[in-house]
Amino acid sequence: MQNSAKAPKKQESKNFWGFPFTHFTYFFMWQIIFGYLTLWMEQVGHMNGAEAGIVFSAMSGLSLLFQPVFGIWSDKLVFKKNLLFMISIAAMLIGPYFQWVFLPLMHINSMLVAIITGIFLCFIFNGGVSVIEQYVQRASLANHFEYGHSRMGGSLAGMCASFLGGQLFIWQPNAIFWACSISATILTGLLLFSDKIDMDNAAAAGNTSNKLDMKQIGKIFKMKNFWYLSIFYIGASAIYDVFDQQFIIFFKTFFNTAAQGTQAYSYMTTAQIGLEFLLMIPMPWIINKIGSRNGLIAYGCILAVRIIGSALSPSLIWVIVLRLLAGFEMPLVLVSIMKYIAGAFDIRVYATVYALASNFAKQISVFVFSALAGNMYDSIGFYHTYLILGAIVAVVTIFAAFTLKKEDPVQAGEVDKEGNTKA
Repeated sequence: MQNSAKAPKKQESKNFWGFPFTHFTYFFMWQIIFGYLTLWMEQVGHMNGAEAGIVFSAMSGLSLLFQPVFGIWSDKLVFKKNLLFMISIAAMLIGPYFQWVFLPLMHINSMLVAIITGIFLCFIFNGGVSVIEQYVQRASLANHFEYGHSRMGGSLAGMCASFLGGQLFIWQPNAIFWACSISATILTGLLLFSDKIDMDNAAAAGNTSNKLDMKQIGKIFKMKNFWYLSIFYIGASAIYDVFDQQFIIFFKTFFNTAAQGTQAYSYMTTAQIGLEFLLMIPMPWIINKIGSRNGLIAYGCILAVRIIGSALSPSLIWVIVLRLLAGFEMPLVLVSIMKYIAGAFDIRVYATVYALASNFAKQISVFVFSALAGNMYDSIGFYHTYLILGAIVAVVTIFAAFTLKKEDPVQAGEVDKEGNTKA
């Protein structure tokens, strides 16, 4: 009897550990690219600000195409890895592209290379992120593990990539892209040999004999809750990104020199990511206790306090303390949104709802709010801009508290069929 009791535990452990490494390898590349690409394009690629801006504009604009298409495609594939392999194999080409293609193309036409680079990176990152995330979330439902525990791999990758990327860039700038190719190769190997799904329980994650058709996809847009969730993401998560875009400039105003401010900011950001990593351990249990809908509301409340509090902070210490609250925000929203969509919508259209309500809606609003916030920083300053941004988050959070429907806790993976909170 002892041997039979231990067998399921061994199998469950085997079906979990590949996924944190999947998160690690993907978000290692993500942090390298978004952390050091601008610096590389300026110093090595010899792009001016306008040309570099086209790369990011192309990434942002094309994500509006890739995200909904990838979402629908993922819902049709469910656990088939066709799209995942396309993304990981494309990522393996990051090193060769920037080493041997980017610079020769720059000598031909700088605008052309900016557009091609934007399309290439958008396919892997802006579009690919929702594919990776929804796949691991579905795997967590089928394999009976917590998505948040797998996502710790992504948080750890952020810390490692931030440190290693800087060292690699100093040693050899192109090495950051070859590090991405190596990470993508490992990711491909994980998808091939490690990420296994318990197909006996696949129905819990949307595996169904009923073929998904466009009528089912179209029904999403008739759901009030879909629009309520989109509004929440537009007014909360998009503001989070806009608030962080120029926060380092605000932070430096508390120091005598820019160098002091930059160094202190790097220490503070490292501490924030470390806190995020640690909180990923208990966060799934916390969300299971309070519910994913309440987790989203709590995220909005903390974000509003952080933004408004930053405007009203009397000293640097308060700014740092409020900044560290971001270490609470990210685990809250990452775990809550995955569980909420699984529990509040038809699981068969999980990836489509995730791509549209969070990534797609957020991308549009970040594009709009970034320009508006930038103008407000120049015209009315950080103090008044932060008050306005914080007020928007507060209003949207109150709206969500009254409109977002309660999720099904069993379908969301928060409780078992007997109603017991999952540990």
